[in-house]
Amino acid sequence: MSDDSDGMNAVRVEWDDLAITFDDEPDHGLRDPMVRAAWADRLRAWLPEHPCDVLDLGCGTGSLSLLAAERGHRVTGVDLSPAMVDLARAKLVGRDAVFLCGDAAAPPVGEQLFDVVLVRHVLWTLPDPARVLRHWRGLVRPGGRLVLVEGVWGTVSPVGIPADRLTALLAPLAEDVRVEPLAHDARLWGKAVEDERYAVVATV
Repeated sequence: MSDDSDGMNAVRVEWDDLAITFDDEPDHGLRDPMVRAAWADRLRAWLPEHPCDVLDLGCGTGSLSLLAAERGHRVTGVDLSPAMVDLARAKLVGRDAVFLCGDAAAPPVGEQLFDVVLVRHVLWTLPDPARVLRHWRGLVRPGGRLVLVEGVWGTVSPVGIPADRLTALLAPLAEDVRVEPLAHDARLWGKAVEDERYAVVATV
């Protein structure tokens, strides 16, 4: 087995272990009505008004997928963790949604194209963001969009991807790139935060 496969398996096991408590975080489970409403408002602005095909990469337990499906969108969710995928399937039972186990960097969707690729807090964890963004761009229909929620967390040893770096990576791939700061809206996180948190909506 290759080192890459070993690393992928380790990540999969880690997220499987976290799945049972993942939704306990306010912005993960969206159990608090105020937090849920805040994310629903953002998705309403980021996604097209008409029903469309949304690819939710690193979908976790499917909380954002559910909000999109409630707006009438057709959702395909991808997550590396089988345990996360099981929870997402249960959360969206009866909805126009399908969930697949796979790598968000190279989702197992074949030739299928989407109107929106939605990714929250995933890109910063991947080793080659530029390559991944090019691949994700290829999954979007002309006139579609990438919706990327990212940030930089921590002060001593910060992790994440700054907005200016992400917009620079997207510049050659998109017709329009818009950054929306999110840190100031405590409703999204269930508490006040001081990190850099933002969304990028890139129209391709």
